[in-house]
Amino acid sequence: MNRRTSSQSDPAIHAGIAALAGLVGTWSGGGSGRYPTMQPFDYLETVTISHVGKPFLSYHQRTQHADTRQLLHTESGFWRMGGPGHVELLIAQPTGLVEVLEGTIESGTIRLRSSLVGRTSSAKDVTLVEREFTIAEDVLSYSLRMTAVGCDLANHLEAELRRVQ
Repeated sequence: MNRRTSSQSDPAIHAGIAALAGLVGTWSGGGSGRYPTMQPFDYLETVTISHVGKPFLSYHQRTQHADTRQLLHTESGFWRMGGPGHVELLIAQPTGLVEVLEGTIESGTIRLRSSLVGRTSSAKDVTLVEREFTIAEDVLSYSLRMTAVGCDLANHLEAELRRVQ
């Protein structure tokens, strides 16, 4: 991933997360969703990934229905490095789910698999999540697969976001 240049007022990216520097910024675009238990849908999304010079990145995501602009989902968390080439992503969702994902980063592609999915007693039964992110210049593409509500691992989300300047 290319390292984003920071302005003079921004702190430098912490050396411990230099491999994730290409994620920093605001990304916006569209995607589509599906799952065996739901009708397919299109959405608009904005992701903001920022840093404060510490060994983590802050992450905030928000999606809206493509036609009605109704809020569909939001999540927040942190990106970290767990060692050379080892990526960690922690996410909390207002649906009562938390995800701890771990994986690899190689040649601009991050592949993550949940090592823990926690849920409140009222949240849907999600037992496994896989997320894959690819950065190519100013395009961030991702896919999300999950095992949930009695269904085997299946595609759920795909999106292509562009860096907002």
